[in-house]
Amino acid sequence: MARTLRLITSVTLAIGLAVPAQAQYRNVIEHDRSQCSGDGPAVWLHVTNIEGSAGTLRIQLYRGTRQDWLESGRWLNRIEIPASAGAMSICMPVPAAGNYGIAIRHDKNNNGRTDITSDGGGMSNNPSINIFNLGKPSISKTRFTVGNEVKPMSIRMRYF
Repeated sequence: MARTLRLITSVTLAIGLAVPAQAQYRNVIEHDRSQCSGDGPAVWLHVTNIEGSAGTLRIQLYRGTRQDWLESGRWLNRIEIPASAGAMSICMPVPAAGNYGIAIRHDKNNNGRTDITSDGGGMSNNPSINIFNLGKPSISKTRFTVGNEVKPMSIRMRYF
């Protein structure tokens, strides 16, 4: 019996380790404020300057690496919630203590595309956005560190 149990445990561990690295990406999660009421790790976001209550805010958490930052499909967690004009508080859990970046898009008309002339955006550390970088600052300007804590952060939305 003990041998069978060891075999089942070994097989279960092997299957768990065989999960491809991609499985850690693209986690669409529900907004859950309780994730920020404990010890973390999580980021308690205060998002300001939201223009209007139409549409959806899409908040995405990325690893704090050049390879992952703003790359298609390389986000770790995504929360989508209805926009509310002015300011909103959002809890973004993180998988473990480490370096991350956050990007937010306000899809004002809910068409699933970025409309440069109407949609807004914001990023961790509120980097400047101008005609030369068109909203894609480097990870060195947006990266932050979170430990086993709930880290408070403010992100200002910007619209063109």
